[in-house]
Amino acid sequence: MLLTLQSCGQDTDGLNEAIEKAIARSEGSWSRSSHSHSSGVKAIVAQEKPGSWEIDRRLLKIGERIASGSCGDLHRGIYLGQDVAVKILRSEHLNAALEDEFAQEVAILREVHHRNVVRFIGACTKSPHLCIVTEYMPGGSLYDYLHKSRNVLKLSELLKFAIHVCKGMEYLHHNDIIHRDLKTANLLMDTNNVVKVADFGVARFQTQGGVMTAETGTYRWMAPEVINHQPYDQKADVFSFAIVLWELVTAKVPYDTMTPLQAALGVRQGLRPELPTNAHPKLLELMQRCWDAVPSNRPAFSDIAVELESLAQEVQSQDNSEAANGT
Repeated sequence: MLLTLQSCGQDTDGLNEAIEKAIARSEGSWSRSSHSHSSGVKAIVAQEKPGSWEIDRRLLKIGERIASGSCGDLHRGIYLGQDVAVKILRSEHLNAALEDEFAQEVAILREVHHRNVVRFIGACTKSPHLCIVTEYMPGGSLYDYLHKSRNVLKLSELLKFAIHVCKGMEYLHHNDIIHRDLKTANLLMDTNNVVKVADFGVARFQTQGGVMTAETGTYRWMAPEVINHQPYDQKADVFSFAIVLWELVTAKVPYDTMTPLQAALGVRQGLRPELPTNAHPKLLELMQRCWDAVPSNRPAFSDIAVELESLAQEVQSQDNSEAANGT
């Protein structure tokens, strides 16, 4: 899958107004704290010309359907000569909550520009043709790459993928965005196997150093504080990354002998995936710090990226040495 179909849109014109309202609602949903806020969320709407990302529906060619969800369909398409993924929202399912999610997703996607984040191309906001258009990712998801294609990763490839995810998440967190549904199904690959963070249907702007309490995400990757409806912040994404890292190491689905609900109940009580015996010890140690029950004990993505890049260089040096010695 190229995008999961979590968010639907709104059935009126004036998406700019809806986005402004959505951002205002997201600000209100965060518990305030005394921490400083590095950038004004209100500036998000002002930074672009209104509607500069509006897609001309007449120039968008819709191709085959590649996925379906409860409130829309994902199609491959062509826009201005480039391959795109088009999430088309079904007008019959639209309501205030889905309008909010659609506006939030567009507000976030139009602000992010990074090599390891899926590229937003535009959106159609003219009812009944509401859709979000992003770059087409022909490599599919990391979930499919691991579990359907049954690829077992070499350590160097594993580290490359993990670093890509870290870089994308570090960028998002630096820009006060919390993803809230980080998992291998939402990590997509291009033709060069560059991994990009995708699906911002439940992502939110984090303001005033605040925390959230809504249970959002996917149980097998969800942090215990989110499951418990306790206040949480960006460190919930770090917990989810730990599960992604475990997946990359083992090529297994987390808690595969349990239902999602059983896994969630277990995580609440301290359950974690079984540590693999054949993994690099530094990866195992990092994994355990990232899924620590205490969010403040988990490292930031900027620190994780440094550790992984250092390990990647170490592995590369070792490989080069072995190659030189003919071993």
